[in-house]
Amino acid sequence: MQGLCKRWWALCVLLCVPALARALSGADALAVVEGEVDERVQAITRLAAQPDAQAAALLRALQEERVRVHDGKVWIEQPDGAIVRAETGQPDTPPPEAEAPLLNNRLRAALSLAQAGLALQSNDPDRQRNAAATLRDAMLDDPDAQLVPLLQAALAPQRDPALNSRAATMLQQALAAVQLGAADPAQRRWAAEVLGASGQRRALALLQQHADDADASVRHALQTAQQRLQRTLALAEVSANLFAGVSLGSVLLLAALGLAVTYGLMGVINMAHGELIMVGAYTTYVVQRLFAQWAPQWFDWYLVAALPAAFGVAALVGAAIERGVIRHLYGRPLETLLATWGLSLILMQAVRSLFGAQNVTVENPAWLSGAVELWGGMALPWNRLVIVGFAVAVLLGVGWVLQRTRLGLFVRAVTQNRPMAACMGVPTGRVDAYAFAFGSGVAGLAGVALSQIGNVGPDLGQAYIIDSFMVVVVGGVGQLTGTVAAAFGLGLLNKWLEGWVGAVLAKIAVLVLIVIFIQKRPQGLFALKGRQA
Repeated sequence: MQGLCKRWWALCVLLCVPALARALSGADALAVVEGEVDERVQAITRLAAQPDAQAAALLRALQEERVRVHDGKVWIEQPDGAIVRAETGQPDTPPPEAEAPLLNNRLRAALSLAQAGLALQSNDPDRQRNAAATLRDAMLDDPDAQLVPLLQAALAPQRDPALNSRAATMLQQALAAVQLGAADPAQRRWAAEVLGASGQRRALALLQQHADDADASVRHALQTAQQRLQRTLALAEVSANLFAGVSLGSVLLLAALGLAVTYGLMGVINMAHGELIMVGAYTTYVVQRLFAQWAPQWFDWYLVAALPAAFGVAALVGAAIERGVIRHLYGRPLETLLATWGLSLILMQAVRSLFGAQNVTVENPAWLSGAVELWGGMALPWNRLVIVGFAVAVLLGVGWVLQRTRLGLFVRAVTQNRPMAACMGVPTGRVDAYAFAFGSGVAGLAGVALSQIGNVGPDLGQAYIIDSFMVVVVGGVGQLTGTVAAAFGLGLLNKWLEGWVGAVLAKIAVLVLIVIFIQKRPQGLFALKGRQA
């Protein structure tokens, strides 16, 4: 029985020793606030690698300059104003002569990295990924061997299962950046292999710095890693330009779809189309304000409610324009152009009177924030990805309405032969109003999407009216297929040219190419055929 008690006592001691070793001591607390800068940085890094609540509180307080020191004792001022001893957390009162420790830029940088190291102990995957990305980026820019214990502790087998896999990969890349300068050739080869597969552009410069390694096997590993990384970065650049072109094309498609109905199918040159987009964007702003005031717990879903609201408001404005002005000007394109241009000025001034001349802020919901990180440092913003999908959904909806509904049948009949449609009992006047309202509502949906990627102001529509007409004319009047092809084609062409000549010259080049194209093929990409022509 006595032997059994001794064994239990020994087991308890063994279990308690790691906990005691991790506890913050007075010497540890003093080491991070006094002494040489190098020694303090080492102490900060050592404490960040230890999962101790008091150490974490001390480092956080030191970063926020809430620490006092005097005569070998360290105190922390809590956010609520209470003062406690750093190593115990017990309330205590420092003497009046206690002073704040000095901090320089190097110590502040070390504290920031230490906070990232502490965040790795969180169970929140987002915090882990952000912390690991901070450490990786810092090590790729300036490898610091003093952080090796922190990185190794985070990747230790007993803690790795709780670590997010993406965060663990980034920590391995951070450790590899430091290990490129290790004494062991095996560690340097491992580091080269990890950095070659990282897809990080900054890693390429780091690999090139060590290209003249004395060990032949390490040099070969570095060369192989550079070649692999260069291929990855080249593919990432092509993919990024392709996505940028598709993203721009989706924006152009959304802006032009409504015009494809009002101009392409009805033949109305509506210069107020951009202002209908603006109406949709401001409706989104109003819905956002209502959710923030009356339903803050549902704020992240205000965009869902803004879609039908923007469509309805823009459709009502469009119906009022058609019934009040355009119905009297059918068959007179010049007068229609001048009248709708005047209406656009009226709408802009009305918005200035209601909301002011300054831009208003439309916040992205939480689920539209952030980005999807891919290879080569390529990041796809969530708002752009959703807009691409939204543009496809709106296109399918417009196609379904025009091809599968009674309204679409009437619109196509009136477009092809108005007198014959009237003789068959089609209410042409009402169809005109419905079709124009529908096209205006689609423009309002474009305003919802554009509010998530740019400024919302009275001049919002002016930035898209010319592009919308270009897309419809190049694609072919009355052809939704042509509108889609022109939107994505112009988006891809614009982004491809930007990589060669810059944004301004690319825009000019696209305009010149469109002028030449229209001269050679005035009917557009997809011309009407047969009776439709």
